[in-house]
Amino acid sequence: MSFLQSFGKAAAGVALAAGMMTAAIPAFAQDYTKDNPLKVALVLHGTLGDKSFFDDAAEGMKTAEAELPVSVKIIELGYDRSKWQAGLADAADSGYDVIIAGTFDMTGYIVELAPEYPDVKFIDFDDAPDFSACECKNVLGVQYTTAAAGYLAGYAAAKISTTGILGTIIGMEFPTVTDFKTGFDQGAMAAKADVQILNAVAGSFNDPAKGKEIALAQIGQGADVIFPIAGGTGIGSLQAVKDSGKLAVGVDSDQATIFAASDAAQADVIFTSVLKKVGASLVIALKGTLDGTAPYGSRQLLGIKDGAVGIAKNAYYEKLVPAEIRAEVEAIEAKIISGEIEVKTDMQ
Repeated sequence: MSFLQSFGKAAAGVALAAGMMTAAIPAFAQDYTKDNPLKVALVLHGTLGDKSFFDDAAEGMKTAEAELPVSVKIIELGYDRSKWQAGLADAADSGYDVIIAGTFDMTGYIVELAPEYPDVKFIDFDDAPDFSACECKNVLGVQYTTAAAGYLAGYAAAKISTTGILGTIIGMEFPTVTDFKTGFDQGAMAAKADVQILNAVAGSFNDPAKGKEIALAQIGQGADVIFPIAGGTGIGSLQAVKDSGKLAVGVDSDQATIFAASDAAQADVIFTSVLKKVGASLVIALKGTLDGTAPYGSRQLLGIKDGAVGIAKNAYYEKLVPAEIRAEVEAIEAKIISGEIEVKTDMQ
């Protein structure tokens, strides 16, 4: 949920200022075509099938291959941390033009490799290095302000809750994760000043059993809407919601749609998802890489105005959220985009 080194937390505030002073690296010298594509590797420090963060990135790669002169290899390194650094280094040494990896877990490795491979471009999604402290002119940091989208989901969640108690579950406390909750809490309190929001930190993004245990505990305390922001851990939380007949907010991807084919009952309880559109943002980054407009050597901070975050407004949303509440959410979204409503964010 993304979102998975305190290095990233410390770097976040500095990176923007550093990026503003850094010129974009020029476009590639040669023209790429479908017969001579830009060679891209998406390196995942995990596996596909998370129905969230990594799956969304992979979907973006499918779109890129369909729309752009690129060829993509997806490399799954699994969840053994001891293999991540070597795996990323192997990719950098394998002739790819662009290496994509993401989250704070991989940023340190990218920083180490970037100066060793100056002709390779690195896209670091959902985090950014401290550009003032590294030789990273060939690195592009792509980050997202999810608070505004979280606000919309929190508002709707509080409005449809019958108990007035909501539950949030965080994988770990980093800005890229807590920003969802920061916005969610603001939106919920705007909808109902007396709303009660339970919170728990799972300490892992890959422990479904822990996620289920926490969600069941929150449901036992009266929560009837659960928002897990915890990657694979959150899958267990969603199962608890399904088993208990409550409602949930998905994260990163449109999780109801993802579950629809394999587990219709699970999809039926996810009334919306807060979308961090990782796949779409990577397509934008690759387009900019090809035409020379991507600001390598700096961070791009994308938000609701950029279309990089939002909430899922699908059939489940229309079914489970009354029309008058959906209209209120639309009006609030317009005010956020116009600046009339300012949502506090953890991403600076």
